[in-house]
Amino acid sequence: MIAGVPNEARWTRSEPRRTLPSPLLARIIRSAFPRGNVVEVSPFADGLRNANFKVQLDRAPGLIVVRIYEHDISLCQKEIDLLRLIGRSVPVPEVIHAEPLGLEDTPAFTILRYVEGITFRELTRRGEAAAIAQAAYSAGKILASIGCISFAKAGWLAPGPRVAEPLLQGANPVPRFVDSCLTAANLQQRMRPDLRDRTHRLMWAWASRLAHLNDEASLVHGDYGKRNLLVRSIAGEWSVAAVLDWEFAVVGSSLADVGHFLRYERATRPVVEPHFSTGYLHGGGKLPEDWRQLARLLDLSALCESLTHDELPDSVSTELVELVSSGAENRDPRLA
Repeated sequence: MIAGVPNEARWTRSEPRRTLPSPLLARIIRSAFPRGNVVEVSPFADGLRNANFKVQLDRAPGLIVVRIYEHDISLCQKEIDLLRLIGRSVPVPEVIHAEPLGLEDTPAFTILRYVEGITFRELTRRGEAAAIAQAAYSAGKILASIGCISFAKAGWLAPGPRVAEPLLQGANPVPRFVDSCLTAANLQQRMRPDLRDRTHRLMWAWASRLAHLNDEASLVHGDYGKRNLLVRSIAGEWSVAAVLDWEFAVVGSSLADVGHFLRYERATRPVVEPHFSTGYLHGGGKLPEDWRQLARLLDLSALCESLTHDELPDSVSTELVELVSSGAENRDPRLA
């Protein structure tokens, strides 16, 4: 592993969310390929809210991904609409077929064309500095392209895609949102009082600067992390092959995605910087003078929200608290 790349605790699963019996899989496949037969199927174990399976068919298109939505059926239509909207400007999996209302005893699902590659997370674990730099530059350029997709106003995305409602009504939404998280019972059990107080003071100290971001209405992926970016090498150059999992997408400031991508970056031992931000600027993205701090504060709000969840492995909650602490204290995270 390259020096400076921390191990990331994740809500990963050692087993897939569900099995996919052969008769059920056959019905799903034949909804798109009436004469298609399954040669091989293997689950992706990382799915937290949805189940994903790589399937080999005996005829074109060969490898596909079956994605089954188990958390919220509306997310299927939301993702379909987003993928079709941005597919010409952002590398995303092609939607071959979708059943947003499900089929018989099957929840909503999509059939996607399989994209060859490895996750950015896997690439960083290999420790090849030049490859990581190239992929980080590409990730920055792709994020700029995502941010160029704009809507009339900021808010939560619904199928369409359309903005359904504001992220939070009223003035100073980011500090107020963090305050609401800080009062949640789950977070209070996991975070010591002095850190909660420091986080509260920090967010309100930056309230006026954060307010300048309220009117930004760019597409925000919402989970622009290294495990949702597939990368591959073509002619010796590493680049992003596909951006996955759009279920958390909202409309707001692109700095939220910047902060998420740089969540584990250490100023004292940089890995993806300055390659990522350079790519972002070369792709047409805009970064204010204090962009790094603003991005970190937006990500801090996402970290606090995660700490309100009912089910969190101890390793994850410990990591999240350390990330909040490092953000509140403006230092590098102390992660193994």
